[in-house]
Amino acid sequence: MTFGLAYPWMLLLLALPLLVAWFVPPHREERQGLVVPFLGRLSEHTGQQPSRGALVLRGGWIRKFSLVVVWACVVLALARPQITEPPITKDVPVRDMLLAVDLSGSMETKDFKNAKGQTVDRLSAVKEVLDDFLSRRKGDRVGLIFFGNAPFVQAPFTEDLKVCRQLLDEAQTKMAGPQTAFGDALGLAINVFDRSTVKERVLIALTDGNDTASQVPPAKAASIAKDKGIVIHTVAVGDPRAAGEDALDVDTLKNVASTTGGIFSHATDRKQLDEIYRKLDELETRKAQTISHRPRRDVYWWPLAVALVASLMQQILQLVVHQTRARARARREAELMGDITMKPGTQPKEVAA
Repeated sequence: MTFGLAYPWMLLLLALPLLVAWFVPPHREERQGLVVPFLGRLSEHTGQQPSRGALVLRGGWIRKFSLVVVWACVVLALARPQITEPPITKDVPVRDMLLAVDLSGSMETKDFKNAKGQTVDRLSAVKEVLDDFLSRRKGDRVGLIFFGNAPFVQAPFTEDLKVCRQLLDEAQTKMAGPQTAFGDALGLAINVFDRSTVKERVLIALTDGNDTASQVPPAKAASIAKDKGIVIHTVAVGDPRAAGEDALDVDTLKNVASTTGGIFSHATDRKQLDEIYRKLDELETRKAQTISHRPRRDVYWWPLAVALVASLMQQILQLVVHQTRARARARREAELMGDITMKPGTQPKEVAA
């Protein structure tokens, strides 16, 4: 914490009273100094002629000292004293990350074991792993896309990872339809990234089936994503031996990842899924741009408070001095009157005032 002045050049005003005293004549006000009915005769007897004069009123040392202190404080307040607080650092995200999660009907298949060894459906296993993955994404902005028959943005880019984790926990299978529109999900992700001003853009797409409902082929969407600098990592979940709509289109997922410079991974159980996200977590290390700011706090009221206290103290001291002198004068007058009354019939001595 340091102290400084916003306008240090204002301190030049400290010399202003001296310049005024040197170059500006004292205030003059006409006033009769002596009124006598016999001024003419007095002038003849003394041989002096009445003339104009001036009396410069000067205060005591208390008044002068308080004026100096008050003026210095006022000038210091005009210079705007500030206290610079310790620096505050803030990490600004330099990467946007989207998670595209498949919510098709096949995600209800119970073929995954959770951390407790219980058999759960694919979506529940994905939620557990993704929740841990999101808890370590500090420094990134994260968004969520859910897709089934059609994709939709569940959470735009945000630094509030707690909200993303809550929305992911509330996701249910078939809430976007029973089919899989993987290509459309990639197209929606590209549109979401278009509104991003961050250079690094990463999409992690997770699906357990082949594309059965997209209007945009995944290969074309991957080519557009590459042109826009978007890296897509694909994660296949489920049994590669499945057939029909639940069958995994591994070739398409590999092609999407390789086209954009991403990684393709396949998980058939919770342990493999953990390894995939641990690998992605190591690959996508957190990067953040640190901005440092030192807030400044104005304290101009400090010198103004000192000036107020100095002014009040000056008034109090002058009042005390005035009362002390008045009591001393009254005491001297009382002593003088006592001397006169104690010596009746004697000639009073002349007492100097």
